[in-house]
Amino acid sequence: MFKMEQINLDNSFTIVKPYTSLIDIRNNFLKCDFVIISAKEYYIISKKECNFLALVDDSLSVIEWIEKVNWNPCTISTIAELSMLQTDWSRPVLIKDPEKEEIIGIITANQWVQHLELKNEELSAYFSTLAETINDAVTAVDQEGKVICWNTVAEGTYSIKRENILGQKIGEHFQSESIILHRILNEGRPVRGAYHRPNNDNHVLVNASPVIKGNTVIGGIATEHDITQIVRLNEELDSSLPLLIHQDNPFSSIIGVNVEIQKAVKVAQKVAYADIPVLLTGEPGSGKEMLAQAIHYGGSKRTGPFVSINCSAIPSTLLEIELFGYQKGVFTADKKTGKSGKIEQSHNGTLFIEEIDKMPLDIQEKFLHYLEHGSFYRVGTTELLTTHTRVIASTSQALEAMVKEGKFNENLYYRLTVINIDIPPLRERPEDIVKLVEQFVQEFSSKYKKPIPKIASEVITILVNYEWPGNVRELRNVVERVILLNDENIIKSNHLQKNITSNYYVHNGDISGMHETSLQEEEKEELFIIQEALSKTYGNKSAAAKLLGMSRGTLYNKIKEYGLN
Repeated sequence: MFKMEQINLDNSFTIVKPYTSLIDIRNNFLKCDFVIISAKEYYIISKKECNFLALVDDSLSVIEWIEKVNWNPCTISTIAELSMLQTDWSRPVLIKDPEKEEIIGIITANQWVQHLELKNEELSAYFSTLAETINDAVTAVDQEGKVICWNTVAEGTYSIKRENILGQKIGEHFQSESIILHRILNEGRPVRGAYHRPNNDNHVLVNASPVIKGNTVIGGIATEHDITQIVRLNEELDSSLPLLIHQDNPFSSIIGVNVEIQKAVKVAQKVAYADIPVLLTGEPGSGKEMLAQAIHYGGSKRTGPFVSINCSAIPSTLLEIELFGYQKGVFTADKKTGKSGKIEQSHNGTLFIEEIDKMPLDIQEKFLHYLEHGSFYRVGTTELLTTHTRVIASTSQALEAMVKEGKFNENLYYRLTVINIDIPPLRERPEDIVKLVEQFVQEFSSKYKKPIPKIASEVITILVNYEWPGNVRELRNVVERVILLNDENIIKSNHLQKNITSNYYVHNGDISGMHETSLQEEEKEELFIIQEALSKTYGNKSAAAKLLGMSRGTLYNKIKEYGLN
């Protein structure tokens, strides 16, 4: 990090021949601090040492004096060689230019120690600043496991003040079994992106590396990214999984006179009782989760649990844990508690895997093994578990293209696509929009205990002509917003959001209609709703988009539009 050339050398010296008289040597100290005697070896006499010369006859040559008093020679070195262990610091060291082979300065042992102390202070300042610049918790320990660095984020994550942990062994604050840095010190191997629970309150992703000097591990450094809020959010979303269909007659909940949507429903009805994987494809918000629920409650697994996991909403290193669970004591010192994964939780029921295209390849391989054999291992155990779970997966990406690009497991792709049901986007079935609106109006009027309002014909025209990039989910969200905010007995165009009405009026050349809407108020309301969703999901945009009933792309555009980045 630092070049040794930054050393300040003492260049107050003169070089003399070995037969120079002692009186001439003393006279040289009037104009410099050091005299260098160039003989078979180099010798240095400093101004502070000139009193030794007065003890003998002035007529002696300096080399004779050197031999008489047995004066020690000095080391000659380049700056780059100074830090080598063989450097003799019993005398000042001559520094030579490695290219010109000439002496350029002198450094004493005291100067060298001061230089090293300065560099140590600079390195410590850089290291401390780096640790504080990182957004993750940073911990560094020495060879004995004593904490030598504990940054501000670590203080906040673990509620332990720096002054209460520095200099202490990390095991005094955490159970030894739950400290990854202990493993680093013992094994000397780095850890990358590992899910970890240092205690019962925190979930983190860890990157850790041993500090190696020569071939010896002298310490370890770990950065820990706190994902506790993400884990809790995921658990919260799981616990409040909405039921989108009527359990008694599930397929009746899927409204559509469009030929393609009717085909999709008929295929789903036929495979509902077949215990084989189903792949649902379609754009975000097109109704894949709703159809998955209909297949579950309309099939042989209807009395079992319906469990959902979204591969894009969970960090890849946590996804394996969420899917397969982990063994007792693997990620926390608590030997009594492990965690069952989604596969176990959906035993004798259905596991719905959303956005399976976001599942990492290594987890795809493990999941493929489960589909083929019906058994799997929890993380951290060799005990084989067997469950009877029906798998329904969904994707908005073209998996076939991903297979060709090597981004999706080919065998898993063929395993999932035995039954592939494609759901058309809402813009391709405008004939279904009116019935969907009527259903949502009734649903949310009942939910918010309001009279069912009439719908102006202009509103229907606007909604039918809108492109619906967020599909059915976006339409549902729009209707809920209108019902919640409108206190009139009729829904008019000015109750709709700006992005929906402006698109219609611009295409139809009716600019005046745009002025019927209170655009500024609508923008404020929309901004408030988006901020609330982001707050509830701790900034997780994928989860916020799901709560808002819009695609992630639409949410990203609105975040950019309102300057919420």
